[in-house]
Formats: sequence, C-alpha cells, structure tokens
Amino acid sequence: MGKHVEILAPAGSLDSLRAGLAAGADAVYIGGSRFGARAYAQNFTEEQLLEAIDEVHLQGKKIYMTVNTLLKDKELAELFSYLLPYYQRGLDAVIVQDMGVLRAVRSWFPGLEIHASTQMSISAAEGVRFLKKHGVSRVVPSRELHLKEIAEMKKEGLELECFVHGAMCYSYSGQCLFSSLIGGRSGNRGQCAQPCRLPYQIDGRPEQDLLSLKDLCTIHKIPELIEAGIDSFKIEGRMKQPEYVYTVTKLYKKYTDLYQKNGQSGFSVSAEDERKLKEVYQRRGYSQGYYHQRNGKEMLSLARPENVSTESQKKEGAYLPELLPVSGKLWLKSGCPVSFSVAAGSAKVSCKGEVVQEAVRQPLELSKVEKQMKKTGSTGFYFQDLEICMEEGVFLPVQSLNQLRRQGLGKLTEALLQPYRREWTKENGKEDESALHPEQGAAAEENRDRSATYRVGVLVQTREQMKIALDAEMVSRIYVEDPKLCREAKLSKKCIILALPSVFREDTAEKWEAYREEIRAYCDEVLIRNWDSLQWLRDRGFEKPVRTDYNLYVWNQQGKVFFREEGIRGYTAPVEFRERELKELEIEGATLIVYGRQPVMITANCVQKTVRGCDGRSGWLYLTDRKQKKIPVKKYCDSCYNVIYNPAPLFLADLAEDVKRLGMWEIRLDFSTEDKEEMQAVLKAYQAGFLQGDPELGVPFQKEFTRGHWKRGVK
Repeated sequence: MGKHVEILAPAGSLDSLRAGLAAGADAVYIGGSRFGARAYAQNFTEEQLLEAIDEVHLQGKKIYMTVNTLLKDKELAELFSYLLPYYQRGLDAVIVQDMGVLRAVRSWFPGLEIHASTQMSISAAEGVRFLKKHGVSRVVPSRELHLKEIAEMKKEGLELECFVHGAMCYSYSGQCLFSSLIGGRSGNRGQCAQPCRLPYQIDGRPEQDLLSLKDLCTIHKIPELIEAGIDSFKIEGRMKQPEYVYTVTKLYKKYTDLYQKNGQSGFSVSAEDERKLKEVYQRRGYSQGYYHQRNGKEMLSLARPENVSTESQKKEGAYLPELLPVSGKLWLKSGCPVSFSVAAGSAKVSCKGEVVQEAVRQPLELSKVEKQMKKTGSTGFYFQDLEICMEEGVFLPVQSLNQLRRQGLGKLTEALLQPYRREWTKENGKEDESALHPEQGAAAEENRDRSATYRVGVLVQTREQMKIALDAEMVSRIYVEDPKLCREAKLSKKCIILALPSVFREDTAEKWEAYREEIRAYCDEVLIRNWDSLQWLRDRGFEKPVRTDYNLYVWNQQGKVFFREEGIRGYTAPVEFRERELKELEIEGATLIVYGRQPVMITANCVQKTVRGCDGRSGWLYLTDRKQKKIPVKKYCDSCYNVIYNPAPLFLADLAEDVKRLGMWEIRLDFSTEDKEEMQAVLKAYQAGFLQGDPELGVPFQKEFTRGHWKRGVK
C-alpha cells in the first residue's frame, strides 16, 4: 500500500551499522571523525567510513553522513579535503546545520544530496520552501511538530525525515545554549552536557527533573506517520549499543511493512514486541512525542529512576553483513586458460587464469573444484548458482583456482560499486580560496561601511522598557517583540525593528496575519529568528530591511556570503565566539550583543503547564537550580512556547574599548526581566563605558553578571 518508507538506522560504530542493516534498515546515518553532532560517539575513521560506504552499497542501501555542527573558518577550510574521499566513494548525502556549510557543499560537490538537519529548527512549510530553493533535497524538521504540520510541509515536495524513536531534547534542536553558557560545552558543536537532565525547583517545591523528556516511541502510530507523508523514519541512537539498533530497527521495519501490506485493519503491535522495545533500552519511559499534542506533563520524566538504563549489550562482531547472492560459471578445458564469469544483479564480469593441463597423476574432481570456488570468505558474497564445465582428466593447482575466484569476485565488487563512484574535477565542482574567503567589495551594503560610527540598539519586551529606550539619547534603534508597540514607537525618530517570534509554526503564522499592516506601516526593519518567518515575509511581498538574530548562526565567511546573497541586511554575531574569534570573523557589518540575559533554551513544553497547569497568560516564572540560582522562564502563550534565560546577564560595559576595536556596525542591549531602575542603571553604565570612554563609570551595576563567551569561547 502506498509509497515506500525508508527505515533509517543510527550507526555509531561498524557493529551498529551492521546491526541496522541486518535488521532491515534501508539506510544508515553515521558520523565521521569530525563535524558531527555526537562528538563523544565512537564515530568512524576515514578508512572505516570508506569501507562502510562500500559495504552499505553492496547491499543496495544508502548511507548519510553528519556534518551537522557549526564550523569556524579554519575548520571550513579543511572541509573540502575531509569530504572529498567520501564524495568520490559514493556517499549518498550529508546532513548539515550551518548555512555556510550548505553553500560550500552545494558548490563543491555536485550530485551530493544535502539534508537539512533538525538543528536548523525548520518548523513550518515556509521553511521547507526556503530550503528547497537552496538545493536541499530532504528536511529533518523540528521534533516538536504535530502530524498536521508535517502533512502541510510535505506539500512543498521535499523528502521529510522524522524521528520516530529515541531520546528527545527539551529544547528545539539548534536553539539550545544551556550546556554552552552554563558549562562551556556547546550543543552546536556536538558536546552537549545535558543540563536538562538535572533536577530543578519551582515555588519551593521538592526538586524534580522538570526539563527531562521521556524517550520517543511511535511504533503504535506508524499508520498515521505514513499517511502524514513522512518519507524516512529516523531512529535516534548513535551513542547506543548494536543490540539496541538491531532490535528497534527490526521492529519498526516489521510494523511499517505490516501496515503497508495489510492496511489499518491488519495493523496491531504485539505485547511481546512492546516488551522487546522496553527491554532493549529503558531509561525513563516512553511517550509518543509531539505528533498528537503541543506539550504536556505526561511527556516528562519528573522522577529520577534508580536504574537509569537496562540497555542490553551484544558481543561485538555479532552482526555480520548480509551476503549477496551471485551466479558463476567456470570453464576448464585442457590447453586453454581457465575461464570464470560471475554475476550479481545487472553486473557481470569475466576473467581468465592459467592454462589448464592434462592430469599426470590426480585429475581434478568436480566436487573439490566446486567446494574450492564456493569459499567466498569475507567477500560479502555467496554462490546461489555455480555451473562448472570441466573436461575429464584435467589438472589445475588449487592456488590457481583460489586466485581466479578472488580476482572474479574482486572485479564483481568493483562493477557493483562503480555506479556509486564519482569523479571530481574543477569543471564540475569549485574549490578555491575565493570560495572560502570571498572578497568584501562593492557588493557589500551600507551596513558594512567601516568608517561609520557604531549604533546603539536595545531590545525591549515591555511598554515601560520601550518608553525608557525612547527617552535614552544614546539609543538610536529599538527592537520590540510586540507588534502593537510599533505604532507607539513609530512616533519617535528612532529606527523601530520588529522582532518576530523565536518559533514560527503554522498557527503562529496564522495569528501574525493580523499584524501585516503594523509590520508594513509602523516598523522600519524586521529581525527574524528562523527561516520560516523569512519565507513568510517574502510570500507577502515584504520589502523592508531584514536582519537576523544570533540563532540564525553565522560562524564563517561562507555563511556571511549566504546571508548577503539572500538580501539580508545584517546579522547578529555569534554569542559563542570569544573576542579573538569575533575579530577573525570580521564582524564590521554585524550586530554584537553586549548586554542581557541570553536565552539558553526555546521550548515547546511549558514549565507552567507541567507544574501548575496552563493558565494561558504570558509572563515570567523562575526555576531554581542546584546552586540556588534563579533561572528566568518567559511564557509566550500566544505562540505556546517558553524561553529559558541564563540566570546572570552578559555585561561588557567596562570592556568597551576592547569591544569597540571589533568595529561592529551596532551594539545591542537586550532587556528582559529588568525593571525601570535596573534598565536605567544599565543604560547609564553603557553610556559611561561606550560613549564617555570611562571604564570606571562602566563597572558592573550589580553583583552577579557573566562575560558569556567573551574570553572562553567553545571548543
């Protein structure tokens, strides 16, 4: 029934790869030695990965490689030589997060499919449409989406790959800086320390794991997932053991095939198979994820179990590659070279060996010749048919038969793999210094004028904060999140920038239709935080300048070019870069955030709903961590998501001279929980440090603050 659905298995090791294939996976995804979002997985060396590509292709399956972290320029300069051997060998696709990487790979390696990682946080059909224009063939959307949203995305014509089983992040993937800002280990670099698994308090209640989701299990929902249009069922688990990969893959394959054969009326999951899923890995229980609900307390594992895992392990090497059937024919005629042909699928090869002799003592026996030729060993083949045409009374050394068999099967292997091989030439792919470090010449727009004095912008979240910003002489640019404030702010001569929501899903887009006139008439620019909202604006003919916030990451020169080619007026500098890295990136055209509590998570689940129940009112609440720090959480109930903030604000006013040497186009102060007195104190400190040049006056205005990544960066 219907189309084929790919079962995509994780492969954190060669044993896991073979386990997935043995269980019936149609494809595997795997990480190389660098640039993958599982930095602590076993991963593959170059030699192992090249062998894996061949092994997968000999079985007629596909193999995708993760390059789904953010890359700095020095790393991007090494990416071409890193990927080239895999491209030539026949890698089927790369999974990417970084738009600079996307641009580079698309330019360098024609014919190599590009899959957009879930780290891109694509949450609406508009985002899929945006990526389609840039050569993406498959999108892995945010895991927080409802099946109705998935079905709407599918109308854009790209393949959709969705997670169906395994661990779940509490934050929208790609929108989490919790591990980075708290512990210095960046999830955007594959090094997440999982602070979401720690206990937290609220309202003085006992500690609970308020940010820890249960694992995803959708095996009962396979029919609905298929009918929504999902092309690939993705199983999470590159850090898990081969037995987990084998069991989960086998069961999802079994029940996907069952539905496609028998339909809904013949579909049911047995209690025995449910038990197998739980036994192979049971950390904190299972939920069916977001496919049928927006959020909910039942999705969380609030209590910490004594036995964190019951994952069983199978002995390494237990999963052997599936053998490929071949047909062969051997001719032995006295006075003629021995001849051997072998075929599999559409491939057929022939080879010749030594001249066959008349036997002096012991002629060859048919049964012994057959036995010798069928010794295929570790070649990955077995003889389904072997025809031997042999005269009586002939002789040939056994060594010659072995050599002929090896030669024939080796040629067959190459023939089967040849369709996957690629040649790379400068004519069909571009790899040069200009691609990595493009000129910054006449094409640069006004905001790259190095002679211009930097501007001061503030982002506000309340009417009171906006009024203070309007009265502040040093502030020339005001970012507002509430479109209803644009009309009031526009009465001033200051530049008003409307900041669109951090998450722009289908229902959010529908609500924002009511604000189209405010956007056109009362704001000068727009700040976007996702690709979905950019495409939404373009679909409606929006022509005013668009800028991007920090979470549309620009970590390299290729990324800067991508944004410029998209007509984006300016970007926000990375918040995970240290001072030296910001200099190397050359952020003359960028906004640099120099103050504010930085978002560490953007979440579909709601702390309010988990602890107190939904009240439908946007506002603030506070988590308390193990060190008794208060973590602000803002509820955006109009779009139903939370933003969790760093407990301490970034403060750089007393480092103003160092900051100004970066030559950024704008500095930005982000206000969130600050009341009138706090905001005025901050503005006073930054006026002293940045405008009056007096670092003594720009000293920290409060006891607790952070330098963010100004000095330490991330690995």
